[in-house]
Amino acid sequence: MRLREFIDKLEAEGELLRIKAKVDTRFEMCEIVDRISKCEGGGKAVLFENSGTAYPVLMNMMGSDRRMAMALGVDSLDDISRRIDNILKGVMSPKHSLWEKLQMLPLLKDVSKWFPQRSTKRGECQEVVWQGEDVDLGKLPIITSWPHDGGAFITLPMVVTADPETGIPNLGMYRMQIFDNRTTGMHWHRHKTGARHYDAYKRLGRRMPVSVAIGGDPTYIYSATAPMPDNMDEMLLAGMLREKPVKLVKCLTNDLWVPADCDFVLEGYVDTSEDLTIEGPFGDHTGFYSLTDLYPKFHIEAITSRRDAVYPATIVGVPPMEDAYIAKATERIFLAPIRLAVQPEVRDLYMPIEGTAHNIALVSIVKRYLGQPNKVAQGLWGAGQMMFNKYMVIAPEECDIRSKEEILKRIASLDPHKNLIWSEGILDVLDHATATTGYGSKLAIDLTEVDATPRSFDVPRTAKPMGGVELFNTELAKSYGILILYAEREYHDTIDVERYISENNFSQMRVVALFDNGAAGYMNPSDLLWLAAANTDPKRDIRIVGETIIIDARSKRPGYGANPPRFPNVVTSHPDTIHHVDNRWQEYGIGELIESPSRRYRKLWLAESAQWE
Repeated sequence: MRLREFIDKLEAEGELLRIKAKVDTRFEMCEIVDRISKCEGGGKAVLFENSGTAYPVLMNMMGSDRRMAMALGVDSLDDISRRIDNILKGVMSPKHSLWEKLQMLPLLKDVSKWFPQRSTKRGECQEVVWQGEDVDLGKLPIITSWPHDGGAFITLPMVVTADPETGIPNLGMYRMQIFDNRTTGMHWHRHKTGARHYDAYKRLGRRMPVSVAIGGDPTYIYSATAPMPDNMDEMLLAGMLREKPVKLVKCLTNDLWVPADCDFVLEGYVDTSEDLTIEGPFGDHTGFYSLTDLYPKFHIEAITSRRDAVYPATIVGVPPMEDAYIAKATERIFLAPIRLAVQPEVRDLYMPIEGTAHNIALVSIVKRYLGQPNKVAQGLWGAGQMMFNKYMVIAPEECDIRSKEEILKRIASLDPHKNLIWSEGILDVLDHATATTGYGSKLAIDLTEVDATPRSFDVPRTAKPMGGVELFNTELAKSYGILILYAEREYHDTIDVERYISENNFSQMRVVALFDNGAAGYMNPSDLLWLAAANTDPKRDIRIVGETIIIDARSKRPGYGANPPRFPNVVTSHPDTIHHVDNRWQEYGIGELIESPSRRYRKLWLAESAQWE
């Protein structure tokens, strides 16, 4: 399905907004889409027809459950999960007779049809060719999202690399900061396959060919984000999702292969002998800026495209946004492999939006023996991209892990001395709370034997400010024993939560969470869960006092004690951009004015920069 065909499909289903007015790629597009994507259910996809370039810009195209399923060609993501489940069950089940083995042949034949096919002809993505002095990234409508971003970024690049020794290709998605009209950053994290290929080329002392596909069938974009096992071709996954093979064509300046029907291709190389360069900051999917770091530079030798190319882009920031629905698809699609190949006792897996993909995971299991939740936690923390998970909740199979009510009822009865499983391990390099980049502590909460009977807690109507704590919120306290406290940042070193809860008779609470005062009054429980998961390192910021779990979910003063050396700011639009979009809203022709989410989240700002200085 070509990208323009997907646009037509979105419009036919009432899932597309067209904006004919000219919209600036610098900040304005982002602010519009941020407002729309945070509407109930993810809003609609947006096609900016006048980007100031020759190409329209499509955004938020997979930013809802429905559009995500449409992108993958199904009515429901569970359809794909069942398909994979059936394949794995067929392949992995014991075969006791020749007849049972022969019954597998039709299935294997179908799977073989999904393998990518290489063509010797030029593809539609090579109808227009810019080489030499004609190479100019400035001709593309590359967006700048947030006021403290290091520049414009390509946000949906499908980066094609290959192992220099085996030739096995990889399709990954690594943001690309524009340095000039011919070079970009290549932001592959140390845990990613692209970085492993780079290291291999560097050991060999060779220049590394790289090509970047943009657009095409939405299944390509999804597959580039998927947690495929190393050395498995993402184009095979795309073929399985489409139920037909991906047609590939050879690039013009290197030996890499790209989808024939994508919209743009950037061909070039990374010079492994070249010094790494500063990349960032970037307003990231965590809701905070990822700060500057050193990454390789990508040199572009050719740009090819379709004649009718559309430029797809996404924005990330404070959830929920489009990436949350992409992550949700991964949760459903890869449940079967996790259950059958890694942890057979797992019945369901849920990664809520508040966890921004890695911070929070809930699993339900069939528990049969003592210590099994510990085994599940450690096993999942060692399984592919689940290694980045920081907080895990393990519930019994009868528990609906998507029901906040059911989970909270169990938390109200947990024993912090028996039901917590502490560990350390790999974390996402974008986790800003840990003092060591990419490594920190983890916590699993075992609810498999915890009583789910509703409880009630006695909560005082008033409380005296003391110990630096000024405000409290009892919205979750009476039913679940979860007390929210707020403190001013200038009291950072002198907060005495124990004294506050003791002298104000809050000592029977199960969980007490302390936040910056900037979060008071307007952040709902979902916002607070996102903030707490992002701002904490379990071993440093969680302690047990009596029967109460105390969580320090405040911003961390950089470099103080065991705090991280840098601490980023929350991602929001600048007030000038908000005002500009408010004033132009009627020109966009997309309905009634939607309030900017950034007005709320700017109350969390630590400084007028990407980080707390």
